[in-house]
Amino acid sequence: MNIGLFIYNDAEVLDFSGPFEVFSVAKRLGLSHWNVYLISESSQPIRARGGMNVTAHYSIDDVPKLDVLCVVGGEHTATMQNTSVLAWLARVNASTTITCSICTGAFILAAAGVLQRETVTTHWQDLDELKKQFPYLGVVSNKRWVEDGKYVTSGGISAGIDMSLFLVSKLTDMPYAKTVARQMEYEWCE
Repeated sequence: MNIGLFIYNDAEVLDFSGPFEVFSVAKRLGLSHWNVYLISESSQPIRARGGMNVTAHYSIDDVPKLDVLCVVGGEHTATMQNTSVLAWLARVNASTTITCSICTGAFILAAAGVLQRETVTTHWQDLDELKKQFPYLGVVSNKRWVEDGKYVTSGGISAGIDMSLFLVSKLTDMPYAKTVARQMEYEWCE
């Protein structure tokens, strides 16, 4: 099982580090066949919010086939206009089992044509803008995450951890997800 988190300049740190930790702990506790990767457009380090420099495991040109693709949030405007990244997201989505977003990653998936008529959510502060830019999406508020078919979107920042634990429960079972949350000493908002 290959799980990839797509990151870019000004990505929100907890948007990728929180889910990365969830999936890594799930692997460490017994799912040795899981691989968790950070992916960026190129092999150059990205500069996440707060000035954190991060080097992804793979670029979009050399990443292995993904079963789960997560697009993180942050300052997403430039990425929404990056035609290479948007085309890559659309191609990868065609063969994923689950495609998800954390926070404003929903804007990027919508710009790529991946999200088309689904029920989605994002950070509370960006709900109105998501509705305005993509009026064909069913944007909902007051949800930590929303599942619609193979698509799962979450609210902002720490909500990505809750969504990732939900994904662990979908890919394994609820007791395993609860074990992961307990190992992380995390109060999971199921």
